[in-house]
Order: sequence, then C-alpha cells, then structure tokens
Amino acid sequence: MDETSALVQQRIKNLEELRQKGINPFPNDFQVTHTSHDLHQTYDSLSDEQLKSVQESSRIAGRLMAVRDFGKASFVQVQDRKGRIQAYFRKDVVGDQAFELFKKLDVGDFVGIEGTIFRTKTQELTLHVQRFQLLTKCLRPLPEKWHGLTDVEARYRQRYLDLIVNPKVKETFLIRAKVLDRIRSFFTQRDYVEVETPMMHPIPGGATAKPFKTHHNALDMELYMRVAPELYLKRLVVGGLERVFEINRCFRNEGISTQHNPEFTMLEFYQSYATYYDMMQMTEDLLFSLVKELHGKPTLTYQGTEIDFTPPWQKMGFHQSLLEYGKVDPSILKDSFKAREKAKALGVDLKKEASHGRVLADLFDELVEPNLIQPTFITLYPTDVSPLSRRNPEDPEIVDRFELFVAGREIANGFSELNDPIDQRERFLEQLRERTDEGDPSLRLDEDFLRALEFGMPPTAGEGIGIDRLVMLLADAPSIRDVIFFPLLRAEK
Repeated sequence: MDETSALVQQRIKNLEELRQKGINPFPNDFQVTHTSHDLHQTYDSLSDEQLKSVQESSRIAGRLMAVRDFGKASFVQVQDRKGRIQAYFRKDVVGDQAFELFKKLDVGDFVGIEGTIFRTKTQELTLHVQRFQLLTKCLRPLPEKWHGLTDVEARYRQRYLDLIVNPKVKETFLIRAKVLDRIRSFFTQRDYVEVETPMMHPIPGGATAKPFKTHHNALDMELYMRVAPELYLKRLVVGGLERVFEINRCFRNEGISTQHNPEFTMLEFYQSYATYYDMMQMTEDLLFSLVKELHGKPTLTYQGTEIDFTPPWQKMGFHQSLLEYGKVDPSILKDSFKAREKAKALGVDLKKEASHGRVLADLFDELVEPNLIQPTFITLYPTDVSPLSRRNPEDPEIVDRFELFVAGREIANGFSELNDPIDQRERFLEQLRERTDEGDPSLRLDEDFLRALEFGMPPTAGEGIGIDRLVMLLADAPSIRDVIFFPLLRAEK
C-alpha cells in the first residue's frame, strides 16, 4: 500500500470513529454570517485597542489549510471562497470534548467556526474560536508541495486541487468571469440582444473546421456539434433582430496546442446597417475598457512583453503585411506558382487543391502572424479564403474583412457580411469543389441558410472573438488550458 492509500485508510477509520461517537461528519446546518474578506475589510484598519472593544461574534466556514499545534492551543488557516483567515483554538474556551474533536481534524476538512476577532502579537487578524463544527470530512490528503509538481497535466486533470492550493489559478478564473460579465454589459448597453442558437447542427457551417459527429436516435439523423454559430445568428438578423450576440461553446475536431482546445468559447455578434469599420471600432472600445477595468491602465504585460491597448490600433492590408513583415517578393502576391514555391521552401504543408489566396494565407500564418505583438488589424483578405464576407466594392478579389492579432496570435475575426444569396451560393459551391473528402455527408449546401438570405438580410457586419485567448492575454496565461476549467486530456492510464 502506498503512502496516500495508507493515509486515506486512516482517515476513513477516523470517519467511522466519529460516527460511532454520534458525530455526523457531513452535516448541513451551519449558518454563515461572514466571509474571510468581510472580516479583513471590516477589521484590518482597526487598531489593537479598537479590536478589544469589538463584541460582535462572526460565523465563517471553509477548508482547513494549515494547523500549528501548541498542545492546549492551536492556530489554523481557514480558506473560503474569498480568501483565508487565521483562527485560534483554545481548549479552555471551546471545552474538553470539542477540543478533542478538533485534535482529530485533518488538513482539508471543512469546518464552521464562530468567535470574536483579535490581532496576534505578529499583527495577524485572527478569529478567536468559541464554537466550531466539523462540516465535511476530507478523506484524501491535500498535496503538500503542489507548486513544485512538474506534472502539469495533473494540475489540469485535478483542477479542483489546483484551485484549492493555488490562489493564482482561482484568480485567473475570476478574471474570466469578470470578462464575460463585462462583455454582456458592453453589448446590452448598445441595444444588443443576447441569444442562444443550436449546438447540434444538421449541416456544420460558419467555419471550415472538421466537426464532431453525433446521432439522434429518435429522429435517426446524423448531427454535428457546432463549429460556429454564424449561420444561425444571421438567420436571426434576417428575422429582424438587428443586433444580436451570443457567448457560445464551439467544437472542432482538430489538434490540441497551447492555443487550441477541441471545446472552446466564442463571442459572436452581428449588427445591421454597420460595416467592418464599425466592428473594428467596437473591438477597440471593448478590449480597451476590459484592460483598463482589470489592470487599472491601458497596458498589460503578457509573458514579459508590455502590450498597449490605447486606441487607435495599427491597421494594415493583408497583402501589405506580407511585404512589410513577411519580406516576400511582390510577384508572389500575383503569381500562384511563385507563392507555392515560397511556401514549399518554408516547409508549409499545402493541399494540392489550395487556391492562391489559401497559399498566401498559409504564408501569412508563417511569416506575419508571429510578428504582430501590439494590437493590429489586418484587413482586406483574399476573397477565396473568406466565403462569408462581402466583396470589396473597388476590388472583387478581396473582401471587407479584418482579423485582430495581439501577442502573435489571432484574437478576433470580423467582416461586412455577404448578403447577396446568388454570390453566397457560388462561394459555397467553390468551397465544396476545393474539398477532397467527398465521402463526408456533411459536405453539402445549407439550403435553408441560402433560402433565408433570399428573403433578404439587411447590410450587416459581424465578428467573432475567442474568449479563451482573450482571457489568456488578460490573465497572463501561457496556455489555453490555463483558462479552461477542464481542458480535454487523454484518458488516464
């Protein structure tokens, strides 16, 4: 039996002893009046003399995180949802029987404690315990040196432990919650309506990613987990909801990396009578306000690099970025053969049927994207890699589209929407011609979406923002797994 198993068995034995003494190790009748934060906020500023006059009793509950035993007295650290506070147990105060129970508590147990506040000689705010109650018996020992673990996968797999012992991890997810709350306020204040669209689609659309498949038994039909909500949100615009947004879960059956998880969160929003210029303006406003609210200033440091979100941000055309950042020969922009040769020289894996625009996009990913550290809008993408975007009125080979890059990665993608149903059908057909996996039943036209466009969609602009990558920036997290509570991992062996 290993050490952990032995400790678990000992705790189970202690649990049974408690039950034999008539003590319920899992009660649910303790009433909390304060959190650790409440006590610190109320009493931290008071002097020792002022604290001596405080008679109010406080009741808090939380997990025992540390115990310092001095025989007939002990100091403990109790952790609740707001932080930690020290508590002081004395045998002559809580009584012999209660103190005997206290001695049998383990680090990790949940307790409810009641007492008055004071400050120790080391000036630490402390709750002097008059009464306490065991609320939950912890049967597994907490890791003693969690910070020293080199097995990062264990932290992701057992996120509950990571949250217990690592305050920075908890803070990351509190930042995520604040970001989502702020985003909702931002859009509702601009007369947007939050909506929910299906997560199971009969035809995957809105992106070219490989979908997850499932099957509905009652209807006997194949369904696909949502790769993007775009086509359903546009149906709502057709129906007269002129400003809509959705914070949604998407699923793409593709690779896993520090920037990719098969299940991820997107913000998508659409506004009638707007252009991609309006979307860029809104994106600047949104991210600038988020950074200022979370960091108190318009800059943040991400992985050692300071990033300034003060508007206006740099804007550069797609082709111009290949010349300036990629240092490519200008002829590559027009000559498909030369573009392919350049891509092959860089070791880019090209599909045989890849269009010229697709090859240029692959060159962009390789040569340009890593250099876009400060917030940068890349605009006017090739039409053949933008099947849902409105053509530029001056040059039909490019579209009114942008992508936002920060810290060398894509954060957002937006464009003036294509609302010409005839052009949209042709673009969809061209997409299908470029795909080689003809046996895939998902490769078919979304006739209902095309029918919706035929009823008329007003001029509209829309955008998608990757919430996970955005939180990575705002929380200085190096991996997408650090901002997803339970990232997908291989099955445990």
